[in-house]
Amino acid sequence: MNFRYALAAALLCTSVPAIGKEDQTVLVASEDQEMNEAIANARTTLDEFLRIKANPPAGASDFKIKVQITDAHGSEHMWVTPFELSGQGFSGVLANEPEYVTSVKNGQTIRFSREDVSDWGYALNGKQKGSFTVCVVFKHLPAHEVEHYRRENGFEC
Repeated sequence: MNFRYALAAALLCTSVPAIGKEDQTVLVASEDQEMNEAIANARTTLDEFLRIKANPPAGASDFKIKVQITDAHGSEHMWVTPFELSGQGFSGVLANEPEYVTSVKNGQTIRFSREDVSDWGYALNGKQKGSFTVCVVFKHLPAHEVEHYRRENGFEC
């Protein structure tokens, strides 16, 4: 089985509609060791990220969280922003247009649990922090596209 990882090209945009403008979905095998390690790293550091979001340092913005959404049509990992803690889980606005799953739509408010989280990220003084899965996706893209994402969005991986 393959999972789809949504790569948000316009991560630094503050409005939800702008985030989806240049999104690119990349197929990565569910057995991909680097991707699974990136997801594990994001989950392990989720509490640290949530502490930063709760008390952001100067220059921090564009907090986002990536979740895995699965339905009868497959699984996709998509960004949610804005988001908030909601009881025992989270709620937020889906910021990607699904390509396979049909149970959600871009701009829809969704609820999800910690177990659904596959990545997190934010900008700090123009540089991306977190976004572990994006760094893995870069290995599946042409070099000129990766350079564009790095230049336009401050990725350091």
